[in-house]
Amino acid sequence: MTHSSPRRTRYGAVAIGLHWLLAAALIGIFCVGLYMAGLPFSPMRLKLYNWHKWAGVTILALSVARLLWRLTHRPPALPVDIAQAMPRWQHVAHHGTHHLMYALFFIVPLVGWAYSSAAGFPIVLFGVLPLPSFVPVSPELAEAIKPWHRITAYALAGLVVLHVAAVVKHQLIDRDGLLWRMLPGRA
Repeated sequence: MTHSSPRRTRYGAVAIGLHWLLAAALIGIFCVGLYMAGLPFSPMRLKLYNWHKWAGVTILALSVARLLWRLTHRPPALPVDIAQAMPRWQHVAHHGTHHLMYALFFIVPLVGWAYSSAAGFPIVLFGVLPLPSFVPVSPELAEAIKPWHRITAYALAGLVVLHVAAVVKHQLIDRDGLLWRMLPGRA
């Protein structure tokens, strides 16, 4: 299948770098979150919780950078032949999934920050820079917020799995070469 000009349909190096950096960070923080939640109270658990908070704030900053880049650099259009071959529901799913993922890139760490603040556990970024509390200390508020961090994290993980499944479908079933648009390296 022939495609539109690679120069016009491929993402730029910054967008590709932010995509893969955020992907690796999200997978890492999700796995650490699952692991640490099952640990008994210990120095290791406390260390992982602090690391998790630092990673969450870093992911929030990366998400801001990625959103600003996306708002100031229009993404390349889908190659015409691929766009025409996709049913309407796939276009809707593509855009909906991306919009929800972008929203959750912000919601998950902000809810985690709010929970940590409400529980009275301040975030001291890298053990050096104290961040302001997002909400006042309140055990009742902390209990109300706590499940939402887990729920939104699982929602984001589900969307990531859906996104990866769509990539696999395009690569192995459609064989349309869509994946190369976001791979590092030259076109």
